[in-house]
Amino acid sequence: MSDQKPVYGGQAVVEGVMFGGKHHTVTAVRRKDESIEYFHLPRQPKPALQTIKKIPFLRGIVAILDAAANGSKHLNFSQERYDLDPNEEGEAEEASEPSKLTLVLGVAAVGILSFLFGKFIFTLVPVFLAELTRPVFSSDFAQILMEGVFKLILLLTYIYLIALTPLIKRVFQYHGAEHKVINAYENGRSLTVEHVQAESRLHYRCGSSFILFTVVVGVFVYMLVPTEPLYVRVLNRVALIPVVLGISFEVLQLTNKFRHVPVLKFLGYPGLWLQLLTTKEPSNDQVEVAIASFEKLLKLEKNAEKGLNTEEIV
Repeated sequence: MSDQKPVYGGQAVVEGVMFGGKHHTVTAVRRKDESIEYFHLPRQPKPALQTIKKIPFLRGIVAILDAAANGSKHLNFSQERYDLDPNEEGEAEEASEPSKLTLVLGVAAVGILSFLFGKFIFTLVPVFLAELTRPVFSSDFAQILMEGVFKLILLLTYIYLIALTPLIKRVFQYHGAEHKVINAYENGRSLTVEHVQAESRLHYRCGSSFILFTVVVGVFVYMLVPTEPLYVRVLNRVALIPVVLGISFEVLQLTNKFRHVPVLKFLGYPGLWLQLLTTKEPSNDQVEVAIASFEKLLKLEKNAEKGLNTEEIV
């Protein structure tokens, strides 16, 4: 297993792509003047969290919260740098430098809170909608199925509506570029625009698949608890959020592991189908940004393995 490639993940941001490895995370953004700018953050060693990340079902919760916190920092950078007028660049950097650490920590906290708030809404709204159908679907089994149906409808409707906005459409294109780069790397192809564009914009390990799995897993988990009275239903849905997240993460890892097994690869198909909505075919210049981000990350990861200092922003 010594020749096994490291596993890299990514995230689309405003006019760019973030990639993360074992030691670093890097974002490349296409500025309005067509230049590409990079943002780099080293991963700080956290022994306690690293230990938890090795424990099945717990590791997923830590990984998700870490991704929400880390991803929000890169998303904040992309929004600021893309919108910044080049003539105001020096002034903005000078003004923000003293509070950089405070800003990073604050953005991370907002990222985690935003994720948790969204998860609460996404979990609880279907509960009340399903409860409205109780005169028709009165059994616990029917109620849980209706809850899952409403949750799926909310998810698909939300994605469809936001995809209509020009900004999110471009983010989804960069999402597709991110997947294409990862697929090209994992398939051993050289990272040229031509080779990357030939790859699929879908990937088994995508966060979109994870979101869909939370819907499916939730249906099975909720079978173990009562649906009446309503306040008990609400309380157990909130209490079971970490359980659903933890199991869904393991399902995601399992489908990725079996993606090359002919009789089992279909397990990840529902997540891939959802990615048809959350990714779009990228343009060549968007792929260039994704390649630039990933190559910068590979360089930093290589230097980190050699023990070289890469603490500065690059």
